[in-house]
Amino acid sequence: MSEPVISSFNDQRPLRVAVIGSGPSGIFATEALLKQSELPVQVDVFDRLPTPYGLVRYGVAPDHLTIKSVTRGFEKTLSDPRVRFLGNVEFGSDLTHEEARAHYDALLYTVGASSDRRLGIPGEDLNGSMSATEFVAWYNGHPDAAAREMVLHASGVAVVGVGNVALDVTRILAKTSAELHDSDIAAHALSALEQSPVRDVWILGRRGPAQASFTTKELREFGELAEAEPVVYPEEIALTEAEEAAITDNVKKKNVEVLRDFAGRTSEGKPRRVHLRFLVSPIEILDDGQGNVAGLKVERNRLDEQGNAVGTGEYETLPVQMVLRSVGYRGVALPEVPFDERRGVIPNTEGRVEGRTGEYTAGWIKRGPSGVVGTNRKDATDTVAHLIADAKAGVLSPAVRGREDVDALLQAKGVDVYTFSDWKALDAHELSQGQALGRPRAKVVHRHEMLTHRNK
Repeated sequence: MSEPVISSFNDQRPLRVAVIGSGPSGIFATEALLKQSELPVQVDVFDRLPTPYGLVRYGVAPDHLTIKSVTRGFEKTLSDPRVRFLGNVEFGSDLTHEEARAHYDALLYTVGASSDRRLGIPGEDLNGSMSATEFVAWYNGHPDAAAREMVLHASGVAVVGVGNVALDVTRILAKTSAELHDSDIAAHALSALEQSPVRDVWILGRRGPAQASFTTKELREFGELAEAEPVVYPEEIALTEAEEAAITDNVKKKNVEVLRDFAGRTSEGKPRRVHLRFLVSPIEILDDGQGNVAGLKVERNRLDEQGNAVGTGEYETLPVQMVLRSVGYRGVALPEVPFDERRGVIPNTEGRVEGRTGEYTAGWIKRGPSGVVGTNRKDATDTVAHLIADAKAGVLSPAVRGREDVDALLQAKGVDVYTFSDWKALDAHELSQGQALGRPRAKVVHRHEMLTHRNK
């Protein structure tokens, strides 16, 4: 049913907001909309996948289950009667930008950064070379990656990057199937990893240990694995007195301490090794002549006075058959929405999309891929404050159509909308199936199978 244009929002005609993306930023933004008391609101949260929670479900390491406990708060937000979750709806096709503007007073884009940055070196497109993003999606059971045939034939793997994602993928490769059994890793990945011949994993940083961006807790885990041990070369973590004095970040100080501890350990003879390498840059991924990775050529670096990595002209080749790049995420453009190709974000001023009244953004697609899950709460709250201020000031143009019109539009297009009640049915199924296997969860990984689980 169409509704007349009005100039203010009230209990009879609440402010209607469409949140595009149901990851942490989207749900934190929805939470902020609900918590503010200045205007009554209705929020529809859209996601192209049937499942909510975005990076928490498909990006967080499956053996770090405590981080996923944030979903208890997410569930409370999406269960609020003022909120609807509309999963399995693709923005740009199932719901176009023009249609969204006609049905909502404000649009809030929170789609994260789903792509990755490239190394820009020869051989990057060989079989066995891929982004850590793809690998994470595969073992976490993302529908876009679950059907991929991942042949883990490599005995050596290079992981390029020294952030927590690099540590995550390395840890998954280095753990035994028994260690992974208590995680919610997808069943197809657990089965493949059980057969994996991986013996050596190299984590590669182009600068020194003081510049690495991983956290100490994640680093320390490499000293606690059942059948893998850390290998650190003392000369690559050596610091001058001046360099050491310049480290003011406590996390980085602790990282150096842990690395020194690893470097001083005597080998226990465990069958797998994690080589934590610094001051090396990948130069070329070598081809075996049949289009497969046959090694990684790296150049040793030194740091100049500004802390930049400078090549020394000394090279070595690592015996790897797989290369995973983990050098940063990158946002992806949405149809009919402004996009900064250089930065990989939606251009905005404090969350207001540039040149678009009534359109907003939050999270990684707003500011770039930085921070942890909790960082997005303040970011989303700041954006919502601007949205509410604009609504109160009469800046927004009230939509001429209502919620019923959204439902009718999607139904007419044949869109199979997946509700939050449907997700709760799938969630219960995954938990019960996992319990039967002695695991925390058994993920359903294919979209068509997800859609068979509904709230009856």
